[in-house]
Amino acid sequence: MIEVLDALCEALKRFEGCRLTAYQDCVGVWTIGYGETLGITQGMEWTQEQADSMLRRRAAYFLLHVYQKCSQLHVEPPGRVAACGSLAYNIGIGAFGVSSVSRKTKRKDYSGAANSFLLWNKAGGFVRKGLTFRRKAERAMYLLK
Repeated sequence: MIEVLDALCEALKRFEGCRLTAYQDCVGVWTIGYGETLGITQGMEWTQEQADSMLRRRAAYFLLHVYQKCSQLHVEPPGRVAACGSLAYNIGIGAFGVSSVSRKTKRKDYSGAANSFLLWNKAGGFVRKGLTFRRKAERAMYLLK
């Protein structure tokens, strides 16, 4: 599990970037650190240590829930699990649980699940270039053996 958690944290660092002062994301949600939104308000500031610590805690939380939604991921390659964790971190556990990525992963339709990552490239009703890039990268991670 530590290998998967490390892979997820590294992926999230690349995809999310780190900002130590609270900002509003493209849909107006207050965010800080590596994409943290829980309890974040305008004017908040973090240290790098706070951002790194919260990332690891929240990544572990999302991994646990991804494993609960797709229990067979326990025997899958770390990249596949980390890709699912990255998607869940970005769209939320509820959305991940009902997503075609989750459903197809449960059915072991790995090719279909990988392609389903590409459907999650919108925020605020608009296709976002950054999300399109991220989903392609998550798809590639998912397919690594």
